[in-house]
Amino acid sequence: MTSATDLRWLLVVPKVPAQPSRHRVAVWRELRRAGAVPAAAGVWTLPDLPAFTDHLPTVRELVERGGGSMTVLVAAPYASDDLGLLRDAFEAVRRDEWAELVRDCGKLSAEIAKEIAQQKLTFGELEEEEQSLERLRRWHRDLLRRDALGLPEAADATARLAAVTEELAAYAELVFAANLPADEPTDG
Repeated sequence: MTSATDLRWLLVVPKVPAQPSRHRVAVWRELRRAGAVPAAAGVWTLPDLPAFTDHLPTVRELVERGGGSMTVLVAAPYASDDLGLLRDAFEAVRRDEWAELVRDCGKLSAEIAKEIAQQKLTFGELEEEEQSLERLRRWHRDLLRRDALGLPEAADATARLAAVTEELAAYAELVFAANLPADEPTDG
């Protein structure tokens, strides 16, 4: 990871007409997908790293499709800690995202425990929980890509995801044991 002080920060200023709103919403979604965070009204910030900037052509295309324009600027500090505002905004969003992932891992863990307690050992339930785990894994990969600051919350979330993965594996074993015929002993 790059140190926060070594990062170069970009400011993205998309201007899209208010109506129809679908264009503005598409731009906002793509900026969020890119890992950009709001820095001020109508201004987004992101690190000047390929994992983030690779999305900017798509953002520009969406802005132009909506009849707007977009400006991307390199942020240069006027005073020594002026970039702190951008870094802090970026860091706060990333910390919130990691915390939300951990909470969702906890929800899946509770769901698995509930299925076991209720003896709901069906392939349908297992498939549902596997889909939930796959969603968490995709989200985890996206968060790792956006974690340019190397926050400690990433390690915590990775550990929590690993734990719920093990819980689901144990549940899967119970489901298979309950639904598949036992191996017949062979005569010697």
